[in-house]
Amino acid sequence: MITTKSERELELMRRAGEIVFLTHEAVKKEIKPGVSTKHLNDVAHAFILSQDATPSFLGYNGFPASICASVNEVLVHGIPSEKVILKEGDIVSIDIGAIYKGYHGDSAWTYPVGEISEEAKLLLEVTEKSLFAGLEKAKAGNRLGDIGVAVSDAVKPYGFGVPIEYTGHGIGTSMHEDPAVPNYGIAGKGVLLRKNMTLAIEPMVQLGTHRTEVMDDEWTVKSKDRSLTAHFEHTVLIKDDGYEILTRSKEAFTH
Repeated sequence: MITTKSERELELMRRAGEIVFLTHEAVKKEIKPGVSTKHLNDVAHAFILSQDATPSFLGYNGFPASICASVNEVLVHGIPSEKVILKEGDIVSIDIGAIYKGYHGDSAWTYPVGEISEEAKLLLEVTEKSLFAGLEKAKAGNRLGDIGVAVSDAVKPYGFGVPIEYTGHGIGTSMHEDPAVPNYGIAGKGVLLRKNMTLAIEPMVQLGTHRTEVMDDEWTVKSKDRSLTAHFEHTVLIKDDGYEILTRSKEAFTH
């Protein structure tokens, strides 16, 4: 069932989103060569708890960590580990969710580790650009297909792959609510966007094929050809005249 949120609920989601944003800021400071992804997880976990919130991901369907930390060819659901040590030139996607008074915020961002290749820089630039292209279509009266086609059209000129198995989603009292928000689509088709819907919009892009592969741990997803991957996500509120990013600071970015 697709829901719209009351003003009381939106205030709680703004706070949940702000906590996610601030957690990203704390983790980002720690991203450097020689650091383990477990350390990044520990920083995020401690910060989320310090904000009177709890991690959305920890224990979710058995997931064993508080964030997803996905390095290079790992697209999503990378399990933080003391054995995964960041090195110069890596890129790492950090996906963070937090629950505040029963409401979720969810945001992912891909960060460079030291100096990265021009190819990796382009991948990050294109994927972030595709997120904001999708957000431009996130307003009441448009349809989900408008978001999806905007994302895929932003990626298409570069020949990069957009995985079809993994999508954005509705969000609120559950981390994953209806509707699914694909990163592809047909303009004018799909669910009608209504004021006060809340969505997590999250383009995922691979340098090579769109195909993916799930590892034996049943969580870690890698690009089938082991090419570099990137992942950018914001939780947003649908408004009559545009969108509001909820996973930002108190000075919420609106458009």
